[in-house]
Amino acid sequence: MFGLGWAEVAVIGVVALLVFGPKKIPDLGSALGKTLRGFKDEINNPSSDDTDEQQQK
Repeated sequence: MFGLGWAEVAVIGVVALLVFGPKKIPDLGSALGKTLRGFKDEINNPSSDDTDEQQQK
């Protein structure tokens, strides 16, 4: 995963747990997932606003 070993992933997880706390991490994961899903959808299917702008140029 991005050239990281299990030890590095564990350290990142512990730091995130200390910084954000156990109650906030699921909310952050959910928000990150929704954001990435939105980016993926826009890349695969550009909205009509984008196509209108490209046609006007």
